[in-house]
Amino acid sequence: MIKFYKLAMAGSAALLLAACGNGSDESSGSEGETEKDGAATGEIGGSIEVGVGEDYVEFVEAIVPAFEEEYDVEVTVSERDMFDTLEAVPLDGPAGLSPDVLLSPYDRIGGMGQQGHLSEMTLADDGRYDEIDKQQVTVDDTVYGTPFVIESLVLFYNKDLMDTPPETFDELEALTEDEQYAFSGQADTSTAFLANWVDFYNSYGLISGFGGYVFGEDGEDTSDIGLNSPEAIEGIEYAQKWFNDVWPEGMLDVTSAGDFIDDQFIQGNAAAVINGPWGAANYRDSGVNLGVAAIPTLPNGNEYAPFAGGKGWVVPSYTENYETAAAFVDFVTNEENMMMLYEDYTNEIPANQNARNAINEAGEDELSVAVIEQYNNAVPMPNIPEMAEVWTGAESMMFDAGSGNKKAEEAANDSVQIIKENIEQKY
Repeated sequence: MIKFYKLAMAGSAALLLAACGNGSDESSGSEGETEKDGAATGEIGGSIEVGVGEDYVEFVEAIVPAFEEEYDVEVTVSERDMFDTLEAVPLDGPAGLSPDVLLSPYDRIGGMGQQGHLSEMTLADDGRYDEIDKQQVTVDDTVYGTPFVIESLVLFYNKDLMDTPPETFDELEALTEDEQYAFSGQADTSTAFLANWVDFYNSYGLISGFGGYVFGEDGEDTSDIGLNSPEAIEGIEYAQKWFNDVWPEGMLDVTSAGDFIDDQFIQGNAAAVINGPWGAANYRDSGVNLGVAAIPTLPNGNEYAPFAGGKGWVVPSYTENYETAAAFVDFVTNEENMMMLYEDYTNEIPANQNARNAINEAGEDELSVAVIEQYNNAVPMPNIPEMAEVWTGAESMMFDAGSGNKKAEEAANDSVQIIKENIEQKY
């Protein structure tokens, strides 16, 4: 999933094609008549195609009959890889080959909307989304998608090694003094707690928690890159202490650090690690007595603030049946259907607040509760095309600082300079 985010943002730069279509200003998906460009366009009816990846086909097929009956329409469900479908929209859309409804990672929605490939949407006004959810699908005050599922990094811990999850990074630091976590391959190092901070997606929660940021307060101001602010540098310096004073050298290998962390955790050499919900199945299948919690509070007293991820539904601007597509998007994201997705299919956390609150209040699944709690402290990933340059510019920032090649301030300044130069050249 981490690689998907990087590939998604890098691919968005390739979508800078001029596009024309039936882009819209308003939609309702729950009314018989909707408005686009300020004019009524007709009633819900006809047929639409919903294109989703293999993991969502059964879910969508299960809810389609009720939607067809309610609106007297026909829905075709096609199995399509999400990223392949998104990449093809600029060409398939004008040719009439793109689905009427599809999914997109949140970080792709803003850029594709700005480029004219997505219809404008109006979110259901029934309390199903909070401000973080809305920000995920909004750019320049325009909504181009509908929130579907959410995800965030969390803390995994081994219940055979820890009775309760740590609440602060001070506790994690103290844990490294325990000799049972000494790394046998390198003297004076510890694997008690591990996090893949050499990777920017994983380290951003640390930098952000200390006060760093990407594009201004709302993630859209490309002139304000706060990855080299005094607060961000303080976060990088904190990571340096782990790289230099605690962790084995393998933690600086950007290509293998993630595998090293998983291996140490599965083997019982690490008591706690930071990872995304996608790592849970592997840990459980490997026999770890798994516990999950929100990531501990940072030394400065702030919450760890990783990127808030997930997926949203979008309607390409080329659809010939916008009203029915918009109605389907509202239907698929209602509380009943989102609980069905969670309980019977993918176990992903719905963006729908009512469904999310019900899951949280039930408290039956530690992973779900942890993701919900951490997501509330997460930062929506900027969904503008310029984010592709952040991945490139910040790629080696932690390695340069952690390896001693550069001081923290120098590594941060160099990364920000690369980001700024690339943005000036390409946008």
